[in-house]
Amino acid sequence: MGSTVVYVVDPKTGARTKAVEKLSSLFFGPATVSPSPTGTHALYYKDGHYHVLDFATAKSVNVTEKVGASFVDADDDHNFDKPSTPAYGWSRDGKFVLLSDGWDIWRVSADGTGGTNLTVNGKTDAIRYRMTLQFEPEPKPGTDLTQPVYTLMYGEWSKKEGLARLDPSKTGVSVLAWSDHGYNPPSKARKADTFVFMRQSTTEGADLYITDGTFKDPKKVTDSNPQQKDYKWSAGAKLIEYKGVGGKRLQGALFLPADYEPGKKYPTIVYIYEKLSQNIHRYQAPGTWGVGSVHASNGYAVLMPDITYKLNDPGVSAVECILPALDAAVATGIVDNDKVALHGHSWGGYQTAFLVTQTNRFKCAIAGAALTDLVSMYSSVYWNAGMANQPIFESSQGRFTGGYWEQQDAYIRNSPVYHATKVTTPLLLLHNDKDGAVDFTQGVEYYNTLRRLQKPVVMLQYKGENHGLAKPENRKDYAVRMKEFFDHHLKGCQAPDWWIEGVPHLKMEDHLKSRPKP
Repeated sequence: MGSTVVYVVDPKTGARTKAVEKLSSLFFGPATVSPSPTGTHALYYKDGHYHVLDFATAKSVNVTEKVGASFVDADDDHNFDKPSTPAYGWSRDGKFVLLSDGWDIWRVSADGTGGTNLTVNGKTDAIRYRMTLQFEPEPKPGTDLTQPVYTLMYGEWSKKEGLARLDPSKTGVSVLAWSDHGYNPPSKARKADTFVFMRQSTTEGADLYITDGTFKDPKKVTDSNPQQKDYKWSAGAKLIEYKGVGGKRLQGALFLPADYEPGKKYPTIVYIYEKLSQNIHRYQAPGTWGVGSVHASNGYAVLMPDITYKLNDPGVSAVECILPALDAAVATGIVDNDKVALHGHSWGGYQTAFLVTQTNRFKCAIAGAALTDLVSMYSSVYWNAGMANQPIFESSQGRFTGGYWEQQDAYIRNSPVYHATKVTTPLLLLHNDKDGAVDFTQGVEYYNTLRRLQKPVVMLQYKGENHGLAKPENRKDYAVRMKEFFDHHLKGCQAPDWWIEGVPHLKMEDHLKSRPKP
């Protein structure tokens, strides 16, 4: 994990003065340093506080220590000491910075004398106010605090979303929209008090609405998916709650199958990555990668649970979150506990590959582009970015506090390949030969190990494809094979020949010609 040094440069002489050093950034690249609209100061974050640098003196002042709120992101579980909450920039006059404590938006004095909570009720009511927006015919740098400021709202536990306005003459927000929908940032006409925004839900396509400045009577002006009425579609979604790592409160989105009947249990596909419940009101257009909509249309419930992590145990953490989530979903009476599959891709593929070594709760599983040997993966190349994978393990998703020579037991404990003897779940692997994110050898290593152990596994490879599938014909082929795989294991349909017998390389061309057309 690198560090950033900030210099103040005299434009007349070119003389450089070191002003700030040892600024860390989460993930990759330099730390963020934000100049003021006046060109005289800059905002940066260090050691749990925001600071403002004065270019003239090359001196800094801690601007958040007197605010009475924490600007450390307590929800961030990466290997990073005191990660910051978001900063939303400067006021236009350069006297204030707008900061989030993760809930509310604060107007913080650039001279370090304190701050004011503008939104007031975010932390109290578990509402996250996100971003600041203004609509000017000729936008200028910074936020004009003498004019209204718009923001998005997100209910942490209700999952409601909405829009709100901050007026300079009053405390708190005026709520403009607040419902069980997903909202995108609005736009405004240049010469009229007319706004347009996008709204969507699990069952309603992402459509545009036009309204005036009150937002009281929005008019729908698009119909993005009129053909939906001709197809089976999810009947909606429910929130589930459970406790994960360390007893932390978590949620999951449980999408109902088409033609859902209360009291009836359904085969279910658990799709995983990290946190996914925030997408409960996001419309999933039908397509080969539209996981929720495609499976729901085929009569499956789909569970997308949240996963949080403890350091040095990403795989173990996933187990401690996903199994309680499944228990909570089964308790709703919707999920058939005997007909549950697991599916994930990339980081989700890794966790899928690991979970099948730790539990036999799933009738089958699909792991796409999975990391399987964290030791060998650590120093391999992330070809898509032209870098080693090491930072991903120590400052990104891996959440390890060191290299495998320092945390050897942890790397092995969380690597699927080292626990392959425990696998009993039928497993379908997807790994492409040109994967530039998770090297192809990760899939091959796990596949060969499982085959050597005579485990139920098939590996799909689409030649020339990268981390995902780009070619339409490959996307369609994969979607059909996933359906065949799930239908066999969860619905008792006949097993496809490619699963039972495999396909010899010399017969691949004939096999592809014989495949059903989507």
